[in-house]
Amino acid sequence: MVSTNRMRDGYILLFWVFPVFLEGCCEKHKQRDKGPFINMREQHYRVVEGEMFVMPCTNKEVTKYEMRENGGLYFHCGREFLTKVEHSGNYTLVNGMSLQLQVLEKQRYPCYNTKEENVELLAGAGGTIPCPGFNCSLGASVTWYKGNKSVSEQRRTSCVENGDLHLCPVRHVDTGRFFCDQHFTEQGIHWILKRPVTVMAKLYENPPRITKPIDNTTDEVELGKPHTLTCEVHFPFEVKFPPQVRWYVNHREDGDNRTLFHSENPHVERVEYSICKVTHNIFIQEVTALHLKNTYTCMAKNSFGKHSVTIKLKRKVHEKWLLLFVYPIASLALVAGMAIVLHVKWLELKLIYITRFQRGKADADEKEFDVFLSYVWTRPQLSLSGQGPSQELSDYSSISDLRPPEVMIPMVLEDLWGYRLCLLERDMLPGEAYTNDVVRAIRRSQILICVVSAEYLANSNAVFVLESGIKVLLQSSPLRILLIWMNRTSAFSLEADSPLPSVVQRALKVLPSLDWKSGHSARVSSKFWRSLRKALPKPRVTSQNI
Repeated sequence: MVSTNRMRDGYILLFWVFPVFLEGCCEKHKQRDKGPFINMREQHYRVVEGEMFVMPCTNKEVTKYEMRENGGLYFHCGREFLTKVEHSGNYTLVNGMSLQLQVLEKQRYPCYNTKEENVELLAGAGGTIPCPGFNCSLGASVTWYKGNKSVSEQRRTSCVENGDLHLCPVRHVDTGRFFCDQHFTEQGIHWILKRPVTVMAKLYENPPRITKPIDNTTDEVELGKPHTLTCEVHFPFEVKFPPQVRWYVNHREDGDNRTLFHSENPHVERVEYSICKVTHNIFIQEVTALHLKNTYTCMAKNSFGKHSVTIKLKRKVHEKWLLLFVYPIASLALVAGMAIVLHVKWLELKLIYITRFQRGKADADEKEFDVFLSYVWTRPQLSLSGQGPSQELSDYSSISDLRPPEVMIPMVLEDLWGYRLCLLERDMLPGEAYTNDVVRAIRRSQILICVVSAEYLANSNAVFVLESGIKVLLQSSPLRILLIWMNRTSAFSLEADSPLPSVVQRALKVLPSLDWKSGHSARVSSKFWRSLRKALPKPRVTSQNI
């Protein structure tokens, strides 16, 4: 009970002190003056018929206004009364001060024919109170009163713009009647038109909201060590019903048995003008296995409702268990994944390694040919009559655009660069030993060059040559393989007599290659020929070399 009273007292004190820190929201236009100068010896007021009015208090000792024309009619200053037309007249105080009151009939003054304003504002937020009929008094200055005291004299932050009163922020104590005094001069007389506005400052009518912990969650704890359970709740401000936050222990073995967990005083913190955060902690000195069997409920309550969340505790898994189980399993999965990749891509990886990193050193004297050139005619054969092996480079350049690669490559390699070539149509005789001769010739060559085109991949003999070269290369032979692509996009457009062997399909993706571009690559001075020359091995030194 003592704990609840302490929290309530601190809770209410916090809400009264906090508005001091909010001052400054209206610093730009804050109201500090008491309005224009008024001759207190003679005052002139107007009020709309049927609205509340209050006589101003100018002297604490003299509080009663009496009408001159009718000595029986009087009003006390500071007390509100409902005005009638017959209240119009001149009033005097015993100290000689006078007050003229005019009650305006609504029918004769349609601009003022409005009901008394009723405004609802939300406590904690900024609010605006309009001045009724302000547009009827163009150029008038405005002074706002709460009761009989100017708002500018009150301990609060406010400002006036276009006749409207801005409160920064709205307080629950703002509930009541405000008066808007509009000052204007008429025929040399200073008049004050007093209009009332009834304000209702409403608080947040919401139940509490628990932000921590989340319902049906689990806290990890270590046996034998202390642990703190924290409950954070947001409450709307209330004077009559202070916030209540409690922790309960639910014993599973006893069914629905619940006991209150005694703890220290909750901590109250202001987050908004009309919203506070209450933090309630419970401390378990030493966590035991019994604590793991129970559940824990945080319950918050106010006059608008209640909210509760329930959590449980579980034993924390130490990192050493991760080291013993999770990491080895992850490592095993990584190794297994790498093994699968190696198994699926073994051929490609081996070809990449052999062609890029492991180039065998072959004795040129052991090789019969420098280049084994494999191609398939893609256009009618052109006659090369009259073109001798001693033809100059410039002569080739002049006719190169007319010749396909299967014509240009043999001419350049043999006639210009001095390589000894093995051509199937020239150096191989068809017969029963044809396939063996092809494999033998590939082994006796330093490099196998295949001019790959759609026609090439559709030709079974050409594919056999490429497949044989790949198999020789995989047998740790010092052979090199180079692909010259005619057109990569359309290379697979023609359907072969039979599907390409798997080893060929996979090798085509990783073997070293060059691209032949019609017209440009045909010129012997182009980048293609420079790249080809760089990829070729050194020619055998024979008497035929140029």
